[in-house]
Amino acid sequence: MRFGAAARAWRGVVRSLLAPALAGMAMAGCALTGGPLSGLTTGALTEEEGQSAAGKRAGVKVALLLPLTAPGQTAFIAKAMKQAGELALFEYDNPSFQLLVKDDKGTPDGARAAAEQAVKEGAELILGPLLAPSVKAVAPIARQANIPVIAFSNDRQVAGQGVYLLSFLVEQEVDRVVAYAVAQGRHRFAALIPDDSYGQLTQSAFVAAVSKHQGTVVAIERYHARVNGMLEPTKRLVETIQQAEAEGGPVDAVFLPGGPETLPNVGPLIAYNQIDTRRIKLIGSGGWDYANLGRDAAFVGGWFPAPDPRGWRGFAERFAKTYGGTAPPRIASLAYDAVSIAIGLSKGPRGSRFTAENLTRASGFTGIDGPVRLLPDGTAERGLAVLEVQSFGARVVDPPAAVFGATRYSAAPASLN
Repeated sequence: MRFGAAARAWRGVVRSLLAPALAGMAMAGCALTGGPLSGLTTGALTEEEGQSAAGKRAGVKVALLLPLTAPGQTAFIAKAMKQAGELALFEYDNPSFQLLVKDDKGTPDGARAAAEQAVKEGAELILGPLLAPSVKAVAPIARQANIPVIAFSNDRQVAGQGVYLLSFLVEQEVDRVVAYAVAQGRHRFAALIPDDSYGQLTQSAFVAAVSKHQGTVVAIERYHARVNGMLEPTKRLVETIQQAEAEGGPVDAVFLPGGPETLPNVGPLIAYNQIDTRRIKLIGSGGWDYANLGRDAAFVGGWFPAPDPRGWRGFAERFAKTYGGTAPPRIASLAYDAVSIAIGLSKGPRGSRFTAENLTRASGFTGIDGPVRLLPDGTAERGLAVLEVQSFGARVVDPPAAVFGATRYSAAPASLN
């Protein structure tokens, strides 16, 4: 609930976060017309057109920077995130709250211009951008204006010094699923990983997690994300698995990070090479959290890390009801939660609303994706479940650990100040 052209636009690093988003791209053309939001006046939305007049109004102003006119699928994802932010705006009651939507065009220059305009209009907090290079471009502008940023990139290199990442970090996801696999008696791992920047990041996280939990990495193969590019690496991996079994040290789990761009090509190769997934458990990344993965029998029974899906289901239903019956991409929940957090903290006086102390509160927050705590280093601590792929959907086999007592936003966020 978390690849395509949009993933490549993320420079590869955030592919695991975008993977499930692309599974729901059919909804992207919906507009904010009709539906339950019609006529509601809780909060205010100001966009590029006519924003100069709206910017003169008093109230709490928070900017939402998204790549609304970026190339390819990125713009569709951005539009869905914008709609999710609008949904949060209307579901939480603070009439003085204004959401300033800015198009950062998916480029560092566009992000800089959007951030400068947001500062000029009096924004006290910036939500977004989505892409890591854009976050990097916005950061110095926000710091100079003493405005914090809650961004959606999962590249931890852009976090810190007033920039917080609400997204799911690859390191946390991989550690969660490896820890669960070891706890279930799986200690010897192999991996088939994309040969790109995302794969490099994921491989580092995988090796570190297996070492941390006292497992053993038997083999790692890298592949190019095309069918022909997967054949030889998969064959080599299978040969290594067979050799390890013959030598008395069988592999009992294979790590396959990826999403809907790659996994449909990997599954048939697993079956063709006769990897016994009843004995050798397949485990994945957060990118596995998309519809229809279980249609490929190779993945049924596999484990992957994801937020507890209960909050997502209710959000997805409300989103679909509002925007024409289609489900949102998984990543849309980040925008909803970011706007919800901003509204919940907006009740105090100017200068004390979005302080580092408030944003990094020990109790954290609870949103669509469950508990989250923003840390002083700019990363987010999250509670992740482990899900098991079923023929139709997935089920939770290990719920998130209650690592901290998060503040849940309800219909009355004012009570949370």
